[in-house]
Amino acid sequence: MLDFPRWKQILLWLLTLIPIAAAVPSIASLSGLPWPSALPNPQIALGLDLAGGSHLLLEANADQVRQQRLEAKEEELRTALKKAGNVHYGDISNRDGALSFMVQSAAEVDAAREVLVPLTNGAGLSGKRDWDLTVQDTTRIVLTPTQEGIADAIDKAMDVATEVVRKRIDGMGTREPTIIRQGADRIVVQVPGLKDPTQLKSLLGQTAKLEFKLVDQTGLSGGVLAPGDELVPYASNQLPPIAVKRLGGIKGDRLTDAKQSFSQHNEAVVSITFDTQGGEQFARLTSENVGKPFAIILDGKVLSAPNINEAIMGGSAQISGSFTVESANQLAIALRSGALPVDLRVVEERTVGPDLGADSIHKGVIAMLVGTGIVVLFMAVTYGRFGIYANAAVILNVLMILGIMAFFNTTLTLPGIAGFVLTIGAAVDANVLINERIREERHRGRKVFQAIELGYKEASRTIFDANITHLIAATLMFEFGSGPIKGFAVVLGIGIVTSVFTAVFLTRMWASNWLRAKRPHEITI
Repeated sequence: MLDFPRWKQILLWLLTLIPIAAAVPSIASLSGLPWPSALPNPQIALGLDLAGGSHLLLEANADQVRQQRLEAKEEELRTALKKAGNVHYGDISNRDGALSFMVQSAAEVDAAREVLVPLTNGAGLSGKRDWDLTVQDTTRIVLTPTQEGIADAIDKAMDVATEVVRKRIDGMGTREPTIIRQGADRIVVQVPGLKDPTQLKSLLGQTAKLEFKLVDQTGLSGGVLAPGDELVPYASNQLPPIAVKRLGGIKGDRLTDAKQSFSQHNEAVVSITFDTQGGEQFARLTSENVGKPFAIILDGKVLSAPNINEAIMGGSAQISGSFTVESANQLAIALRSGALPVDLRVVEERTVGPDLGADSIHKGVIAMLVGTGIVVLFMAVTYGRFGIYANAAVILNVLMILGIMAFFNTTLTLPGIAGFVLTIGAAVDANVLINERIREERHRGRKVFQAIELGYKEASRTIFDANITHLIAATLMFEFGSGPIKGFAVVLGIGIVTSVFTAVFLTRMWASNWLRAKRPHEITI
């Protein structure tokens, strides 16, 4: 147990000093000292409560999910009935939140059922279908969305929306945002260091639903909208709305890239690239409609409606619309991140000033220093040399935690500082167990070498058992917690590992070296 060959000592010191070296840039930054740009600069990211920043609470439009689901199912229904070919049906109605249509005779109801049943699926884990299929008045077939299906659709839409929000914020270059779902239809966004959330709100409030639809030049005949068309206003509101085909066209989910660039006339535009299937659809759309206009629609408003002069091959195109460089870049970020499946609106906004964060850091550091000072004094007075070993282990433990957090760019929050203080207590507790066990062995008449060896051996079992339990608790808090709870769990988890390492291995190495060098016959402990 007390045998430490040179290779093992070198390994332990490397495992100790490498994390400590990674902590130096963060310590210099917190102290206001400059750091050479030529050197590696791992940093601990400060959370919203320490660095200040913006807090937004976004709420989704659940009614929009219902409407989108209805429209998607209508298009799916038309395609399936047309493909089947053995059902004669009338116009499909989507009124009152349900789809309905008439078949020619009661004899065709079963054939229609065979077509429609595969279009319904299980609603999550509820055990129910997402659509109810019923027959009314012998020939009218009605598809009604179930509550379980709607809830499942909203849940999936919110999962996608949360990921899209995360990608958009990452695209802004902002570090360590906190993005979590709250309830059924809300998302909490916290961005440390962001003092003015105006650009963020604009980016997150943009659905970025891009569509390319054919313009129906005869869609408004005598002021009456043709069946299958819809009116879409221009984004500039300087031109009258135009009629476009409601179904068909190409959607922006086929995009693989979008970036801000410049046109031949040096105007800011957004260059887009489709995937293979999207490129083929775009080429087919443009080749089959040469000479006709098609509308580029973003979030329900027409950006432009150019004529198709020739087939556009290669899967690339440009979007123009009186952009500035900034607005074109913002649209490119939104398109790259993917369209939000549902509109989000800001229902709560808070800005945390950096002064509050600085005050939190100041008070947290004072609490940690006072606690550490009391512990260091107690250990030195109570256990003498072994108390000094314990104090050195505690200091190295704190530095190692900082270094590991910096290496992984982990966010430090105010609860994380509380985790530091708790970790110091855990590290000291391990040393107390070891020192008390050594004292007991001496009281039993063991020689110094035997007492220290048995003290470490027996106490280590208890230390490992206790800290494995703590590590499981920290893991569960990280997995199921959110925000500050995760920050606390991260520091606690790292601290448990480093405290066991410093208390059990480092102090044992120091004690072993001292025993072999001095060969003492008595110890004060």
